[in-house]
Amino acid sequence: MKSTERRHLKENELVQSLSAAREFIAPRGKQITGAIIGLVVVAIAIVAVVLIRQRTASRGDDLLAQAMVALNARVVPAQPGDPADLPAAATFGATGTFATEEAKLKAAVPKLKTAADTYPDSTAGITARYHLAGAYASLGQTSDALREFDEVIKRAGNDSLYGRMARLGKADAQMRANQVDAAIASWKELAAQKDANLPQDAILMQLGRAYAQKGNKDEARKTYTELVEQHPDSVYTSEARQELETLKRAA
Repeated sequence: MKSTERRHLKENELVQSLSAAREFIAPRGKQITGAIIGLVVVAIAIVAVVLIRQRTASRGDDLLAQAMVALNARVVPAQPGDPADLPAAATFGATGTFATEEAKLKAAVPKLKTAADTYPDSTAGITARYHLAGAYASLGQTSDALREFDEVIKRAGNDSLYGRMARLGKADAQMRANQVDAAIASWKELAAQKDANLPQDAILMQLGRAYAQKGNKDEARKTYTELVEQHPDSVYTSEARQELETLKRAA
């Protein structure tokens, strides 16, 4: 076949394809136009959502950063005679210092709460709420601490990093508040999960201490023994052995 004939065939095929395309599009013009407009609207909506989320994350990060400045500030005890009981460093023009740990935490709490409540489901908001719960616990405001730890678990999820940390923090807060039965229940639940992402040796140590504080020597002995046998290389093993010896002598 000559090259000119092949070229004519290809041109005819192109003409036929274009004609078929026009015949398909002509009666469906409105539908196709509507579909294109719909796709454009969806694309714009997606871009808007992404931009809003980025802006929200940025604002949340800013609020968290402000709160963490207060939470991580230095504690410099006041010296006798300091004006207005200021930290010693403050008399030399230093900034970001507090006279006591309590003063620092009380300054950080409202900032942490603002960050947590303004963007509650963002990473920054969840991080702020976790630190808020810890601050409440350190201030002895146990009910507030437990409420915020539960909120972190709810928003972050049990299996997330902050979810796991909040569960540990909740049990520790219960123990420090002398809510021994509640603490035992929390530590037992954590120990029973055998989650590789949880510090099982530390959990068993805390559970043993809780049992001992309650006066339940049998359960304390059983828990310490489990720790020694299952985690022989743990930093808590030596302490667990000492506690077992103490329980043995007291028997």
